[in-house]
Amino acid sequence: MTDIKLYNTKTRRKEAFEPIRAQDVRMYVCGPTVYDRAHIGNARPVIVFDTLYRLLCHVYGAEQVTYVRNFTDVDDKINARAAESGRSIGEITDETIAWYLEDMAAVGALEPSAMPRATGYIGEMIAMIETLIEKGHAYAAEGHALFRVRSYAHYGALSGRDVDDMIAGARVEVAPYKEDPMDFVLWKPSSAEQPGWDSPWGRGRPGWHIECSAMAKALLGDVFDIHGGGLDLQFPHHEDEIAQSCCANGTSEMARVWMHNEMLQVEGKKMSKSLGNFFTVRDLLAQGVPGEVIRFVFLSTHYRKPMDWTEKKRDEAEATLRKWRALTAGVVAGDLSPAVVSALADDLNTAGAMAELHRLASVGDAAALKASAGLLGLLDAEMGAWALGPDMSVFEGVLFEARQLAMQTKDFSEVDRLKAAYVAAGLEVRMSKQGVELVPSAGFDANKLEGVL
Repeated sequence: MTDIKLYNTKTRRKEAFEPIRAQDVRMYVCGPTVYDRAHIGNARPVIVFDTLYRLLCHVYGAEQVTYVRNFTDVDDKINARAAESGRSIGEITDETIAWYLEDMAAVGALEPSAMPRATGYIGEMIAMIETLIEKGHAYAAEGHALFRVRSYAHYGALSGRDVDDMIAGARVEVAPYKEDPMDFVLWKPSSAEQPGWDSPWGRGRPGWHIECSAMAKALLGDVFDIHGGGLDLQFPHHEDEIAQSCCANGTSEMARVWMHNEMLQVEGKKMSKSLGNFFTVRDLLAQGVPGEVIRFVFLSTHYRKPMDWTEKKRDEAEATLRKWRALTAGVVAGDLSPAVVSALADDLNTAGAMAELHRLASVGDAAALKASAGLLGLLDAEMGAWALGPDMSVFEGVLFEARQLAMQTKDFSEVDRLKAAYVAAGLEVRMSKQGVELVPSAGFDANKLEGVL
């Protein structure tokens, strides 16, 4: 069996991965708050942990791996969107979840084993809060339920923060119902216009952090193997999850391994609406950028390094994928390259795996390329429609005949016309004594070839 090593944020070192139960690998990844389209940064953890899911399934067997990714469908951002649009919360969340699944499928993400909605686990959240209060780790105040941060001695261990330092550096107004500035909300009251559920503390709704703790416990148990998400969730979300889960469940840990992907930039700058470089996955797809190209660019950078989305990388990815698809067309997938599996098993080194795919392509090993790319979610038949185009042999033959005639008549005007039209359509023209080869490059548009012949 392949030995997998993963960098554990909790211990700050790379460790050999050993599931708690050998035939039952369990992973939880924090999903989206569903009030709008997923921006391109939201796609990074999806692609990262989808690739890890594929690796775990390859090593342990798909039936032995449970992958849970949640939907937060109760949140103040959703409430605000409903208020400003005049639409119901249910309508907004249903629509946004459908958008999300469609966009993530477009970038080659497999659907997880379970995709729970927070609103389906309100009872479990209330029960967990009641347990925390009974154990003295939480308290009720003015319709709220709050977690006593100082009751958990290890608070801050995941993020490397000290509670007193956090308080000293805080510049926020402390709510009067809090015993301590660091205590966080488990339950809060709802107005008549806001979604709410009956609870021992009055009609209200859950805080964000308790949602994941309750869903993870219900679907994966008190302690499971891997918890993942973006680096922006490390504090306070994941820190709070650990505190409330360990205190409620009476465990020393919530998950064995904590993994966090780094953030995304655009052309070297932080993505921001004010800079005009903010865009969604749907924006890219609508511009004609194939989902497979998005995935390729993301996988080319190690998940623990900041990823820079650039036009150059996008174009290079498209050109490379066209060549790989041409090379593997009609080829039956062969054996996986051991080097690809080894790279992925080494803390999900997708950049190293991609380097091996480039090598396989360079030596013409199409069968291994097709199989190995598949492990990374690339060169999938269902994702390849974007790369299909007209039969190049027809266009190559016409140019070759025109060139042969021009060699006799010394009139190259038709050759020049054809070459110019091909280049304008996004084709690289390669001519030799043996023949003509047309290679689609980034931006190839088959429609521009209409009427050329």
